[in-house]
Amino acid sequence: MSDLPLIQADRAVPPPASTTSTGGRRRRLRLLSRTDRVVITLMVLVPLLLVTGLVWLPAAATVLLSGTNWDGIGPLDEIEFVGARNYSDVVNIYPPFVPAVQHNLLWLAALFVVATPFGMFLAVLLDKELRGSRFYQTALYLPVVLSLALIGFVWQLLYSRDQGLINAVFGSSIDWYGDSSVNIWAVMVASGWRHVGYIMLLYLAGLKGVDPSLREAAAVDGASESRAFFRVVFPVMRPINIIVLVVTVIESLRAFDLVWVVNKGRNGLELISALVTQNVVGEASRIGFGSALATIMLVVSLVFITIYLATVMRENRE
Repeated sequence: MSDLPLIQADRAVPPPASTTSTGGRRRRLRLLSRTDRVVITLMVLVPLLLVTGLVWLPAAATVLLSGTNWDGIGPLDEIEFVGARNYSDVVNIYPPFVPAVQHNLLWLAALFVVATPFGMFLAVLLDKELRGSRFYQTALYLPVVLSLALIGFVWQLLYSRDQGLINAVFGSSIDWYGDSSVNIWAVMVASGWRHVGYIMLLYLAGLKGVDPSLREAAAVDGASESRAFFRVVFPVMRPINIIVLVVTVIESLRAFDLVWVVNKGRNGLELISALVTQNVVGEASRIGFGSALATIMLVVSLVFITIYLATVMRENRE
């Protein structure tokens, strides 16, 4: 009789959690039909193959070709590996490279200092559920769905020297796209017009996810609205801030469509992305040299993407 409670206690001990979870996964897999398993496999395999074929393999090929002198015409077995010579030539004997870097940095500064804060300001206003806010959201986001090439044509209606709206209003005859002293500023205004709507949408989504009790607590403590935003709300939106940083850097690097439509990235509109296109598919047809330029862009982009992924993974662990 004295052993009976001990036996019952042993029987009452549940199996280890790992065994239970493993058994549960196996039972769920058994519940899936063969069609379900095929569908799940395809849903995983097809995107994986597409990303590998359209992103990772071309990126790897670009890095490899950056160490060659291939012109895109000769046979592959005649490719000569030149090591880091293309990178040395880019930095030392390629005149458009330094202006392109300067213009990319200027583009980044304009988006980061002007367009991004303005987009955040608009998001804060629209988050107050003002009258007609839905209309304003649509109007501000509309440029985002347009390509930069189309935006270049739209702003041509404003910038045209002979028939543009700006010159007609101010009675001037400035060639906004043709004058190398002003065209970089003109295209940055057009690019910022699109970027503001994108940032507005990101921050608006972030503001909708902020716990209202945080603002109420700040108001009870006597904090002003602006102080509560910068001291309480803005730090809470750290994931959105990281996303905005990465998006802004990438937008400044890939600002290709707009300048290519205007003058193919010449005469004051040199950008690294335009130089890549000029060397790879342009008259020069220097695949290795253009790949070196593209690899430089890839490395810069990966730095900020890595920062973003590290931040997201760290927050998921917490």
